[in-house]
Amino acid sequence: MKILFYGAKDYDQQFFDKLRPEYPDIEFVFIESNLYKETASLAAGYDGICAFVNADLSADVIEELRHQGVRLILMRCAGYNNVDLAKAKECGISVLRVPGYSPEAVAEHAMALVLTANRHTHKAYIKCRENNFSLNGLMGINLYGKTAGIVGTGKIGLAMARICQGFGMKVLAYDPFPNEKTGLPYVSLGQLFSSSDLISLHCPLTPETHHIVNRESISHMKEGVILVNTSRGGLICTEDLIAGIRDHKFFAVGLDVYEEESDFVYEDMSEYILKTSTVQRLLSFPNVALTSHQGFFTEEALTNIAETTLKNAEAFRTNMELKNEVSL
Repeated sequence: MKILFYGAKDYDQQFFDKLRPEYPDIEFVFIESNLYKETASLAAGYDGICAFVNADLSADVIEELRHQGVRLILMRCAGYNNVDLAKAKECGISVLRVPGYSPEAVAEHAMALVLTANRHTHKAYIKCRENNFSLNGLMGINLYGKTAGIVGTGKIGLAMARICQGFGMKVLAYDPFPNEKTGLPYVSLGQLFSSSDLISLHCPLTPETHHIVNRESISHMKEGVILVNTSRGGLICTEDLIAGIRDHKFFAVGLDVYEEESDFVYEDMSEYILKTSTVQRLLSFPNVALTSHQGFFTEEALTNIAETTLKNAEAFRTNMELKNEVSL
């Protein structure tokens, strides 16, 4: 079985190569080019392709993959909102994902963003490098005793809830499918927005969750709320968020994902002028901390991603149960 890895970085290859001896019947090739309609033809002769969150898996691309003989799409991530599942089904292509990989990695990064934006450590670091030891502009707030609202109580959301409880915070939860075994108090999304001092988003991007943070929902949030998003950029209407920041609604905002990221995420764009200015506008605010979709980026998570991805491929190759298949 031959698999072509699109958009592969050195760190991707490092963790997959470690497992290569365990899968002698699977040949995998890495290329730096990401998956678009123009590059789908590179999959000719391969049984499957492996892609990440920033790949284009729209109907046209999937049709071209089918034309090249591809029967399997492996997503080396949990999200699959960039995949046209209806088209994949029509083309007879199976789609498998990695449903969980070190949820603590993402949750810990979410809290790191909270602490960075709240205590302005990103600004303090730069000031100290320039021998400026003034505390002006660096005041934060205590998290202890505050209320954290967790939107989405999957593995990552629950990991974030445990971290918040460790900080001495009261935790509220919202999920359309509550898990009473968690012991968390579930409330409506509206109540969570209006009652929380910290709101952390941990839900998939679906038509129902698209722009759940918008002008109206922001209006119901507490004054001085902290917002963090490590899930998908489309959960937040960026224009409405910027308006809220300018209205001093938010004490701090931490974003690992944002709506514009698909075109340049994981790429060095320092020598380019970006087509739009949304990211620059966000970076201009002193209470906003941005990172480049790196919540998953730990040794443990990358190991889990490689292991599960290759297990998915082996299950497909040997006609075993496809436990991680994504379907409509």
